[in-house]
Amino acid sequence: MIETLLSFALATSILAISPGPDNIFVLTQSIVNGRNFGLATVIGLISGCLVHTTLLAFGVSAIISTSENLYMGIKIFGSVYLLYLAFKVYKTDTSILLSEHVTPKKTMKQLFKQGFLMNVLNPKVSIFFLAFFPGFLFSDSLSTITQFYILGFIFMFVSLFIFSAIAILAGTISKSLKNNNKISLYLKWSQFVVFILIAIFILL
Repeated sequence: MIETLLSFALATSILAISPGPDNIFVLTQSIVNGRNFGLATVIGLISGCLVHTTLLAFGVSAIISTSENLYMGIKIFGSVYLLYLAFKVYKTDTSILLSEHVTPKKTMKQLFKQGFLMNVLNPKVSIFFLAFFPGFLFSDSLSTITQFYILGFIFMFVSLFIFSAIAILAGTISKSLKNNNKISLYLKWSQFVVFILIAIFILL
């Protein structure tokens, strides 16, 4: 039992560290908006995992994976939302993007909601959970639902730790980057590209 849970935690750690849409998004938001805003994004993303764990535990993930229309509908909705975010970044004035004298356009609450919606509206997460979690069921006495929730909380804790480290590091780097006037244009288009890539990732 312990060995299985440790193996699951190790596998989750490798996945969280490996470059992917979520941690790249956290990295970008932390550099642009600062450490605390990056952490708010992390908490939003991780909170979304609870929804996917619940879907998995009660079998809805299996329905999504076998219903082509429902699956495509969720993918399209999530992609459109991300393209909308990309458009908002495109309209941003680069001259104030990194200014410390201007109130951030997005509050931590808004970034939390954004991270949460990005995670929940990504059906790939549900499919990933459906493929990943069952191989680590660890008990003959506990119900499957209980085991899935335990695995879900381990996944969220490990991912929270690693993503928070990314946010803190990126937020620290952002303080020095703010002294470079040319970096704002680069960061604007980095955000734009990240949103587009995540939208394509979800859709395809």
